[in-house]
Amino acid sequence: MFERLRESIQTVLEKDPAARSSLEVLLCYPGIHALMFHGFAARLWHWRWTTSARFVSHLGRILTGIEIHPGARLGRRVFIDHGMGVVIGETAEVGDDCTIYHGVTLGGVALNSGKRHPTLEAGVVVGAGAKILGPFVVGAGARIGSNSVVVKTVPPGATAVGIPARILVDEGHMQSGDRSERSAFSAYALSRGDDPLSLVIHQLIDHAAAQDRRLDALQAALARAEQAATQAQDQSAKIPESDAKLDVARLNRLVD
Repeated sequence: MFERLRESIQTVLEKDPAARSSLEVLLCYPGIHALMFHGFAARLWHWRWTTSARFVSHLGRILTGIEIHPGARLGRRVFIDHGMGVVIGETAEVGDDCTIYHGVTLGGVALNSGKRHPTLEAGVVVGAGAKILGPFVVGAGARIGSNSVVVKTVPPGATAVGIPARILVDEGHMQSGDRSERSAFSAYALSRGDDPLSLVIHQLIDHAAAQDRRLDALQAALARAEQAATQAQDQSAKIPESDAKLDVARLNRLVD
């Protein structure tokens, strides 16, 4: 128990620049307090003292604003930052080194007594206000953007953003050999280029611009061919050119 507590405190010191000492983390971080309450409640739950376990969990909720069902399974070095409003359901599983920000819900959408809540594999970062609803898996190293609503499986290393969440899988990044970059911590699950809709729009703009350049080249080739035919037949014909051009830079700025 004390070994896990030391690991949790060290995790806070590594991930939160506002944390200045182990004593400060132990006394002032509700995420640490919630994990301590959960450790005791989970043991009571394992002993089948379910009412006592729920009462300890309830006390932890009152004191920290973080509700963790005693049946939930939490791994090592889990970091619950700020924590107010976090809800973790009975059959939820949270892997090692996960980070959960305030307002997050790991909830269920079924009324059966079986597996109803999500499973977070190791290293998942869940941004503030995100809702992960259902008995599916969020793969290792995935990021859930703030205020997203996730209702389906998220592949390892992917990013989920939006309502309902859209999944962005950076295949080139996942195939990269740079594991340190892949496992780097992303505060609030934010990193560059996370919005898949924005990426799609940028790609469409680039594609339209490329098509515009090809049309210009075709018009120029046709004009040259027409000019050669005109000189041979002593005729004049000219293909009209459009002055409307695609302003790629301006459109990309509007999307951002």
